[in-house]
Amino acid sequence: MIETQNLSKRYGRIQAVDDVSFRVEPGQVLGFLGPNGAGKSTTMKMIAGFLTPSSGSAKVCGFDVREQSIQARRELGYLSEGAPSYGEMTVWGFLNFIADVRGLQGAQRRERLDDAVGRLQLGGVLMQVIDTLSKGFRRRVGLAQAILHDPRVLILDEPTDGLDPNQKHEVRSLIQSMAAQRTIVISTHILEEVNAVCSRAIIIASGRVLADSTPAELEARSRYHGAVSLTTPEPLAVRDGLLRVEGVAQVEIDAQDGRITAFPRAGQKIFEQVGEFLRSQSVPVSEVQLERGRLDEVFRNITQAAQPAKEAA
Repeated sequence: MIETQNLSKRYGRIQAVDDVSFRVEPGQVLGFLGPNGAGKSTTMKMIAGFLTPSSGSAKVCGFDVREQSIQARRELGYLSEGAPSYGEMTVWGFLNFIADVRGLQGAQRRERLDDAVGRLQLGGVLMQVIDTLSKGFRRRVGLAQAILHDPRVLILDEPTDGLDPNQKHEVRSLIQSMAAQRTIVISTHILEEVNAVCSRAIIIASGRVLADSTPAELEARSRYHGAVSLTTPEPLAVRDGLLRVEGVAQVEIDAQDGRITAFPRAGQKIFEQVGEFLRSQSVPVSEVQLERGRLDEVFRNITQAAQPAKEAA
């Protein structure tokens, strides 16, 4: 559905995107992750046809975004960062304008407008001027225009940025409901979004792809993967006891909340051993958790390691 080959964008001496290649298949939700200035939005704008690549190519549903721009855009719904729209229009006026642009007519037009309004729960604000809407509703309007023509590919740039927890949940639920029938790319710096909706994640920094894996595979690269965390009123005594448990390599106490984390030796599993120790010693514990790994730690390690290499180059 989406394919880029050696995609690059240069602004004078600044290399914003550097030789990016990847494919996204039908049914996948790809999380496009990176720090601010990493090249996420620039890459997405090139795929969407808003920016011309300096070199390389991008295809949407087999159509080259430069050579077959109109055909590619027909297959694509795009929500750019901040969900820009015409603020002086009403929601209904704006969506009808987009329907005109997309060439929707007759029964199909009515069906697609009803679907978009229903999915985004916009019925109560259709006659309201967009500039008077809350940030959450403006984002919903942006999503409605992106899905109005029922595209096979969706590119969503920071779709939940600035939304409250309830609004984020609503947008993520919408993305999940559409994922099976579409190819979706989400640009984000909110790492919880990856676990919430993505089946795959690419990490980009300094314009280059540094990792391309499933969220679970990325979490497995964390030092916390397979560790056991627990909360107890006796952290110092429990720490000393855990250090004697077979397979435990290291024990740390969080300075802020007193939570204890026991780290396994390479290739070993320690959850059962830690549990047996806690039971045998009658340790008072309010919570015990097997860690999957921490995506924020993996993200920092990958992106920060790339910075010295860029400076050296």
